[in-house]
Amino acid sequence: MRAPVTSRVALLVGLAGASAVLLGAFGAHALRGVLDARGSELWRTAVDYHVWHALALAVAVGLGRGRSGRLAAAAFTVGIVLFSGSLYALALGVPRWVGIITPFGGVAFILGWLALGWALRTRNE
Repeated sequence: MRAPVTSRVALLVGLAGASAVLLGAFGAHALRGVLDARGSELWRTAVDYHVWHALALAVAVGLGRGRSGRLAAAAFTVGIVLFSGSLYALALGVPRWVGIITPFGGVAFILGWLALGWALRTRNE
């Protein structure tokens, strides 16, 4: 039997998806002409990864059971914050050393996908 999704976790999923859409729109409209070509590319990459991993987070939460599903959800959340967050910041002109954070977010995404795969694998056992 699946554990119910708590309101806090449901809110996290909703915020992850909504913030991806909001930041995508913000970049496309409010930042048009403000960001240079590199900044625009960084922003688009951040939004792309943010959206896809918000969806992956929803899947992980929807599984709602076991350590692997919880690990996947946590890893996707950390990945969004570190990977996409650092790219958003770099696009806006923070010092380049902030880019040191980006690979940690990428590792979190990889861990999240591995945990999600394991959670799906063990779901029917």
